[in-house]
Amino acid sequence: MTAETLRIHPDEPEPELVAQVVSCLHGGHVVALPTDTFYGLAVDPVNLRAVDRIYELKSRARHKPLSLLIAEVAQAYELARQLDSAFDRLAEKFWPGPLTIIVKAGSKLPLRVTANTGNVALRVPEAAIPRAVVAKLGLPITATSANLSGFPECTYANGVREQLGNKIPYIVDGGPTARSTATTIVDLSGGGNSWMILREGAIPTHEIALTLQR
Repeated sequence: MTAETLRIHPDEPEPELVAQVVSCLHGGHVVALPTDTFYGLAVDPVNLRAVDRIYELKSRARHKPLSLLIAEVAQAYELARQLDSAFDRLAEKFWPGPLTIIVKAGSKLPLRVTANTGNVALRVPEAAIPRAVVAKLGLPITATSANLSGFPECTYANGVREQLGNKIPYIVDGGPTARSTATTIVDLSGGGNSWMILREGAIPTHEIALTLQR
């Protein structure tokens, strides 16, 4: 297998090319595409065979849930439960942007996507391509970084091709990603407005703390 490259404009994604990506996802295929931090591996999250394929591709531990990209904050309310004021404040301040928020998963999501944790990691990216794909698909897409476990994340399509070009059918080339720093991950799944930083990335911990102390 040699990955086919689809070149899509990073700021104004062409609708016909976005539709082509969505058709690939409907077919159960894995598609690498740019997010606002690194290139990620996208599949339809309710297609369990496609979800399994991502774990196989990356040699990713099965107990690690996959983060999901959504197109707008409203989608989070369809996918999660028990969202509280802490979630609302963070989403209002940092989305779209490089903040991944872990919340309790709703009943619509397969347990395999949550790695049986009952939690889901959500993000509204700044990047236009994944938002356009999600809007057209009508579902979130997975967004785990498009690299082999233990290898560096990719900020260019060519990096994805070097690591995964013989393992996936499609790579969307949207040019270099806007950042080369991972998202910050904040865990709100404990409820009661409790929170915990699991990974400090593009957004510093003190900015999260200031937002939640309002």
